[in-house]
Order: sequence, then C-alpha cells, then structure tokens
Amino acid sequence: MATGYILIIAILILGGVIATVGDRIGTRVGKKRLSLFNLRPKNTAVLVTILTGLGISASTLGILFLADEGLRKGVFELEDIQKDLRRKRVQLENTTQQLDTTRTELDQARIEQSKAQQELQEINKSLQSANARQQQTQAQLNRTIKQQAQTQEELQRTQKQLGQVATQYQQAKTQLQSVYAERNKQLAEIKLLKAERQRLYEEAKQALAEAQAAIDKRDQELAKRQEEIEARDRKIASLDNIIQKRNLEITAREKIIAQREARLKDLEAQQQDLEQEVARLEKYYQSYRDLRLGKLALFRGQVLAAGVVRVQQPSAVRQAVIQLLQEANRNASIELTEPNLNPAPNMQILRVTEEQIEQLGKQIQDGREYVVRVFSAGNYVRGEKPVEFFADAALNQIVFSGGEVLATTSADPKTMTSYQLRQRLELLISASQFRARNAGILENIQIDGTFIRFVSQLRQYDQPLDIKAIAAEDTYTAGPLKVKLVAIKNGQVIFST
Repeated sequence: MATGYILIIAILILGGVIATVGDRIGTRVGKKRLSLFNLRPKNTAVLVTILTGLGISASTLGILFLADEGLRKGVFELEDIQKDLRRKRVQLENTTQQLDTTRTELDQARIEQSKAQQELQEINKSLQSANARQQQTQAQLNRTIKQQAQTQEELQRTQKQLGQVATQYQQAKTQLQSVYAERNKQLAEIKLLKAERQRLYEEAKQALAEAQAAIDKRDQELAKRQEEIEARDRKIASLDNIIQKRNLEITAREKIIAQREARLKDLEAQQQDLEQEVARLEKYYQSYRDLRLGKLALFRGQVLAAGVVRVQQPSAVRQAVIQLLQEANRNASIELTEPNLNPAPNMQILRVTEEQIEQLGKQIQDGREYVVRVFSAGNYVRGEKPVEFFADAALNQIVFSGGEVLATTSADPKTMTSYQLRQRLELLISASQFRARNAGILENIQIDGTFIRFVSQLRQYDQPLDIKAIAAEDTYTAGPLKVKLVAIKNGQVIFST
C-alpha cells in the first residue's frame, strides 16, 4: 500500500515537472518564434505542447510498467491470458464431469464390493466346511496310508525273517551233519578213553596203595617229629621265662639307672647354679668390698659421655661417633685412675669394636638431631680395664611442653608437720624425676625458683592444697628438665616457686 502511494506521488510530481518544462520550452519557442519542420511558430508551440503531453504519458506508463510486473503482463499478454483462462475453464468443466462420473462409478463399485464381500463370506464358510471335510478325509487317508505302511513293513519283516529262518535252517542242517560226524568221531574216542581210563584206574589204585603206605610211614615220622617239637617248645618256654625274668630285672635296673642319672643331672644343674651363685656372690662381695674400700669407680649404667649430635653429611658420621667414644674413654680413664695420680694419656680404656661404631653411626646418619649417651656396662674398680660399654641414641625432640603437668599431690599444712610437708614435696620431685628418666632425660631435674621459699609459704597456709609439678619450659631429650612447683586451691594458683 505504501509503495502505491509513493508511486502515485512520483507520477504526479514527474507530470508536474514535465508540464512545467514543456510550458517553459513552449514559452521560449513562442518568444523566440522558433520553427520546427518548417511549421509556423504557433504550430511549433502546439507541437511542443503535444510532445510534452506525450512525454508525460510515456513517463507515466514507463514508471507503471517498471514498478508493476502484473500490469506489464496484463497490457502486453492479456489475450494470451484470456485464451489460457478459457482453456482452463474448459478443462475444469471436463474434470468436473469426469469427477462426477468417477464418483458414480465409485458408488457403484462400493455396492458391488459389499455384494462381493457377502459372497466372499459365504464362499469362506463353504470353504471352511470343505476344509474341515477335507481334513477329516485327509486324516482318514493318512491313517490308511500309515496302516498300509505298517502292513508293508510287517510284510517285509516277515519276508526277511522267513529268509533268515531259511538260511538258519540250512546252517542248522549243515551243523547237524557236522555234529553227527563229530559225534561218531567222539564215540570212537570215548571207547578208546574208556579203555585208557580202566588202565589208568588200575595204575591209580596201585599208586594209591603205595601212597597210603608212604603216608603211614610219613605219619609215623611226623608223630616222632611232633614229639621232638613239643620237647623243644617246652625248652623254649622255659628259656622264655628265664629271659622275661632277666628282662624284668634289666628294666628295673634301667629305671634305677635312669633315676640315678636324672638325680645326677639335677645335682649337676644344682652344682652349676650354686657355682654361678657363688661366683655372683663373690662378685657382689668383691664389689661391696671395693665399694666399702672406696675402690669402685664406675657403676653399671653410669653415663660416661653424652652429647647432642646432628650429622649433615654421611662422611662425618664416623668422626662424630669416634669423638664421643674418645670423650667417654677419657672420662672412664679419669674415673678409674687412683687418686692423686694423673691418667695416662691416649690410654684405651673402652673396649670398642668396629661393629659398635657402625651400628651407632647407622642410628644417627639420617641428619636429624640425636642425644647420644655412652653407658658403663658393668661395675669397675680403679685400675680395672678394659671397660665394656653400650650406647644409646634418641631423637632430641620435645619431651615435655611448657606448662605440662608432671606429677600431682595434695597437702594439708594445717595437720602436717614441716618434715611431712618436705617429704611430700620430695616425693613429688622424685615422681617427676621418674617420669623424666622414663622419657629419656637422664640429668637431674632443676627446681625453677626458690624451693625453701615455697616450703615456707606452704607452712603458712592453713587450708588443704593441691601441689603440682609442671614443666617450666619446653624440655628436649637432652635436658635438663626445669620443674616449677605450683600450689592450687579450687583450680586457682595460690603461689608457686
């Protein structure tokens, strides 16, 4: 719709422009009195006006033809379109007539189809009944054929059996003839055998008589042999009795010998135990005597040397172990030297093996920090050597954190004496020392603060208190363990060291 409006406006504008241009041209031609085609100026002006009108019409038609293809086809192809339209109308009428005819034929065909379906149903019913009769007839025919086949098979079997019987009859006849001939032959042989049997019977009778005589003689010999066997059996039985008696005596003697051997072993074991006990008592007596005389210099489990070791390079492991063992050797030499004497320099007191060095080196070679201690393996007096030892390596790690409770006890200063309070505190410190040693700290614990002032404050307090021993700071395996004593009442700290 918008395109139509634009087209109309364009045609009007173009017509006005062309009319204006034609009027101007006509005016100029009239003023200048120009002449075209030898016409008069007036006629020339009329001709220009006509040409201008023709231009307006031509431009209008051109725009319409360019803008609308349907208009262009309607103007130039109108007759062809009308002819095609008339032809299509004729075809439509023919098609309509054919459609009516086809519909009529279709209705007729439907009627005939319904009739044919009815007839088909009747035929199907007849066919079904005929099929049923045919099936019955076929079943009877099959039974008849089957019976005929069975009869034929029986006939064939009978004929076959008859042939077999005839063959068997011929074979039996032949066998009978051969048996008859064989029987005659066997009868002749039987006669010969009877004669031979009679002869053998006579010989057997004679042989039996001889055998009976031999048997009687053999029975006499067997009876004699039986008497000899019985005599030997009696002798063997008497010998068995003697052997059994001697076996019983031997068994009794073996039991006595076994008892004596067991007793001897027990006595030997007791003797060994007594000898070991005597040696141990002598050793203890010697140690006690040395201790009384002041000669016992090293005790079993005494620390000869200790140190914190961290090996960064595997090549330095052996050197670190040797340095620690040298220090232990110097300390042992000092302890075992008589008073007022200087220890001999470079004297090897410890019995050190390469295996012990390697074993201790393997324990500390991973680069972590270890507390290594060398202990005396026994009790040694002054001047005794060599000294056996054993070493222990433990990670130098935090054993007790600061503020950790080591031991707890309770005290009532109002009812306890000063001696009892001091004993209770010493017991608390001993329990803390025991925990420290179990954790691997061998050095004695240190009381953080003034112990006497804590005891004085405790005596002045007149109510029951809980006393705790706590770690004053983080404590490593190398020690020492610093202990802080705290007096607590109802969960509150009253005073401490």
